[in-house]
Amino acid sequence: MQNGYLLRDVINKIDGIHFTSSEEIHTLGFLYENLLKEMRDSAGDSGEFYTPRPVIKFMVTVTDLKLGETILDPACGTGGFLVESYLHLQEQCRTVEDREMLQKETIFGGEAKTLPYMLAEMNLLLHGMEYPNIRLGNSLDTPLRDIGDKDRVDIILTNPPFGGEEETGIKGNFPADMQTAETSLLFLQLIMRKLKRHGTGTNGRADVIVPDGILFGDGVAVRIKEQLLKEFNLHTIVRLPNGVFAPYTNIRTNLLFFECSGPTKEVWYYEQPLPEGRNNYTKTQPMQFVEFESCLNWWDNREENECSWKVSIEDLFADKCNLDRKSPHSMKGIEHLTPISIIEDIVNNEQVILGFISDLKRKMVSQMYYSHWPLAPLEDVLERVERPEEPIPGTIYRQIGVKWWGLGAYERESIDGGNTKYKVLFQTTENDVIINKIWTRNGSIAVIQPELSGCYVSSEFPLFRVKEDKMLPRWIHWLSKTPAFWEKM
Repeated sequence: MQNGYLLRDVINKIDGIHFTSSEEIHTLGFLYENLLKEMRDSAGDSGEFYTPRPVIKFMVTVTDLKLGETILDPACGTGGFLVESYLHLQEQCRTVEDREMLQKETIFGGEAKTLPYMLAEMNLLLHGMEYPNIRLGNSLDTPLRDIGDKDRVDIILTNPPFGGEEETGIKGNFPADMQTAETSLLFLQLIMRKLKRHGTGTNGRADVIVPDGILFGDGVAVRIKEQLLKEFNLHTIVRLPNGVFAPYTNIRTNLLFFECSGPTKEVWYYEQPLPEGRNNYTKTQPMQFVEFESCLNWWDNREENECSWKVSIEDLFADKCNLDRKSPHSMKGIEHLTPISIIEDIVNNEQVILGFISDLKRKMVSQMYYSHWPLAPLEDVLERVERPEEPIPGTIYRQIGVKWWGLGAYERESIDGGNTKYKVLFQTTENDVIINKIWTRNGSIAVIQPELSGCYVSSEFPLFRVKEDKMLPRWIHWLSKTPAFWEKM
């Protein structure tokens, strides 16, 4: 119950939601699962790429965290690395003092966005951590020169945002010759600064996920990589295969492992293979932790093989710190890809481009219409409707959810009337307008399509009918897809 009340306080603090009964508190786990699922399903639209659980577990496993070390994820998202670290260290607790240390002095995080921050706190609380220590705010907002020994940690595990751009004020927190708008390069500098230094009693170590662009990047990227190689031991780069982050992005990613134990002398590479017979991972066929078994066996007994090789520091400096090294044991290259693979890559890229064009068109059209027509309150064109029914145990009720960003309504899993916490459900009909009270500002509004007519919603999803003498339902359907409308809502 203690965790339940803490979790309630987190939600009250972040979103102003107030829970008054123990029954409502016990539903928080269910709420968290649904929030996380909705966030995951909309991740491609909001630009957030969530780290697959097998990758997180692999990184925590090879890092071999020890109780008494401090762990940080400065871009923690929904808290995947922090939860896995907590579960790993929990097994090492033998005394009350051990547990107190784990709860209060070990796990730290930072997250810039409110919703992932709230979910990270909920995630940790639901896994048994009573005192989540996560800072709401951009971890890049502190000047690098102001980070001293007291701010450093033993271990950093993180997946910084890919391809983001920071504002001028944030760039000013970094050395003049290292300033860039690229978020992942700024985070790499922050991570190097936040690790405990060699000779302070411990060697800080970091595991970081980066896109291919960081490995071969030039300009500022070269200077940052040069500092990494000269001041840290970049001992391992694990190259992940295609589709690990599907369906959110096709960008290839790598795992960098480095520590404060002196300069790099050589870098070991391990190319994680795809399962036999596969060309890619997909949303329905994602990566599994068991696929890391060969790499785990290799980790402490390193020898060159068809998946692994090493490159000397002299070779890396001679090539301007280009870390994008291909396996010498494989002749795989784009010229040897199958025609089907090439076609799939082209189609995927075209879909991304078409998505950008569609978004641009939608914004231009919405701006055009809003600039010519006067605004009117929704109550002038919509009227509230209610078709209440008391749930009957043994009766199966089809349920509806509403996606973000104007992507429409969808049918969720059905529920037995005896298993719902709501005393009343409301039936929908075709052309009802359904609004998600909590997430309307994120475009969670839709018009009920014919195939969803007859489904049910709770009081969290109020229903409306369009006054057809003022407006047609299909106009509201179109309006729900415009960014300008979400902003007004």
